[in-house]
Amino acid sequence: MKHQGKHPGGNLTSRMEFVLLGFAEVPQLQWFLFGLFFVIYMITLLGNGTILVITKVEPALQMPMYFFLGNFSFLEICYVSVTLPRMLVNLGTQRRTISLVACATQMCFILVLGATECFLLAVMAYDRYVAICNPLQYPLVMNHKVYIQLVVASWISGIPVQVGLTFQIFSLSFCASNVINHFFCDISPILKLACGETFTIELMVYVAAVLFVSDPFLLILISYIKIISTVLKLPSATSRAKAFSTCSSHLTVVVLFFGSAIITYLRPEASHSAATDKVLSLFYTVVTPMFNPIIYSLRNKDVIMALRKLLGK
Repeated sequence: MKHQGKHPGGNLTSRMEFVLLGFAEVPQLQWFLFGLFFVIYMITLLGNGTILVITKVEPALQMPMYFFLGNFSFLEICYVSVTLPRMLVNLGTQRRTISLVACATQMCFILVLGATECFLLAVMAYDRYVAICNPLQYPLVMNHKVYIQLVVASWISGIPVQVGLTFQIFSLSFCASNVINHFFCDISPILKLACGETFTIELMVYVAAVLFVSDPFLLILISYIKIISTVLKLPSATSRAKAFSTCSSHLTVVVLFFGSAIITYLRPEASHSAATDKVLSLFYTVVTPMFNPIIYSLRNKDVIMALRKLLGK
């Protein structure tokens, strides 16, 4: 974290717009990147949209596990739509400016949706824990009212803190440069443009990261320790394989998302670099949402059967 304030050569100014540098350092690849990210966006919308539809219309998937999965797919559509359309416009038109209000709005949505994803993944882990460790109590513990409340809480819990954090960040004055060396309005590259002392804001960011990333990850870790302990005690190898198969998709997504998010937001400030931040951000904002439907489809027999029925119709 930076303890020293920044002292620009000119007067402090409140910027009304920024420039998203994106991938301007590779001008020869602009149209290739446009095509690549366009294809990724279409795959993400189609894949997650399909999962969302089948979890709503397929009778065999009307249970809490797939209700959570449907919400997760909708979340991924929202999440990727906050960054990729703007990136595609910047790559296609080479106009990289973004207003201060639009930049703040983008950051706020990314933070809120990111918090929702962390909580929703924790809720999904808790659902698997109850189903495997307390199967007889599952219908009582995970009744309709409870799983609706868990999903609603996942969507709204991060809003007050993340909106407040965004407001604090954009209440800062910014220095002479208004160039954001990133493809979206992320916290670290924005704070690098701020004038004066930013230690307090960076401390708030770190606390928020612990609250919305580390705590849900810890809950997931505890759930899976108990799940693995229970599964290993099952007498039948078939039962153990079936139990693990219901968790493997979710566990893969958890590793992909939390791995990149924790490295991005909780590693020391001294180890931050623009290139590394871009790669890590691409991973959890673009790549992971694209692979989630594939991961859940390939590792879940119920989803595969529902897809076959939908395609057959």
